[in-house]
Amino acid sequence: MSDPSTVRTDAAPPPVGAYPHARVVGDTLYCSGVGPRKAGQDDIPGVTLNAQGKVEAKDIAAQCESCFGNARAVVEAAGFAWTDVVDVLAFLTDMEGDFATYNEVYARWFAGEGNPNPARTTIEISALPTPIAVEIKIVAVRQSAS
Repeated sequence: MSDPSTVRTDAAPPPVGAYPHARVVGDTLYCSGVGPRKAGQDDIPGVTLNAQGKVEAKDIAAQCESCFGNARAVVEAAGFAWTDVVDVLAFLTDMEGDFATYNEVYARWFAGEGNPNPARTTIEISALPTPIAVEIKIVAVRQSAS
């Protein structure tokens, strides 16, 4: 029997380790970090690799768009609404070069959704486990009907 608090979905890329897409505890959803890979695909949007598998070029806007799309797929697969998102943690491998673009994409994903801008933290890290430049982690809290 599967644990009902564990969220796994084919609408997002599979995790790259031994963890679920998310866990639900009461009315709170804790999402694992998600990158820009698309479900069912090997290529990574916004990443061009050379013959040695090293990043040759990147499109941070495409990676960010894909990350938010994947995160939304997990949130909705868990039965939460995008407007339930209360916290976003982003990991960037190049804060100086990518933060402005990340910020623009973030603003689009939360504009017009009735979501009053979730709390947010963005940190720079030296690397991620796959050849990507951004990963996001979300916490959502189910809003009670008014």
